[in-house]
Amino acid sequence: MTATATARRADPVGVSPDEVTIHLEDALFADGLADVRWLLHDALLAGARVLVVDLTRVQHLSSTAVASLLWAHRICRARGGSVVLRGANRRTLDLLHRTGLERVLQLDTDRGRGVA
Repeated sequence: MTATATARRADPVGVSPDEVTIHLEDALFADGLADVRWLLHDALLAGARVLVVDLTRVQHLSSTAVASLLWAHRICRARGGSVVLRGANRRTLDLLHRTGLERVLQLDTDRGRGVA
């Protein structure tokens, strides 16, 4: 199985050029978090203020993965932006709720409405 992940600038109308979307999947976490951290790091070095992390293909988000997202959140927040988690499954949403991080990280639900 090959691990694929992409980071791309979001191009929809009305979205600023400093928004980057990162698509993650479970295979990317198989060898640890180095690849995920590099994707986050590259997006932030490119000047992203808003980092959209697509979790639709992620079944389990580890505590170290959450720590990496919080690291990215601190940088985005300092730039006046945020980290948006898109497509999180029920397990991930429960984790964020139990830890109180649903109030820190921005959630974009499948219904298309954002929850802060």
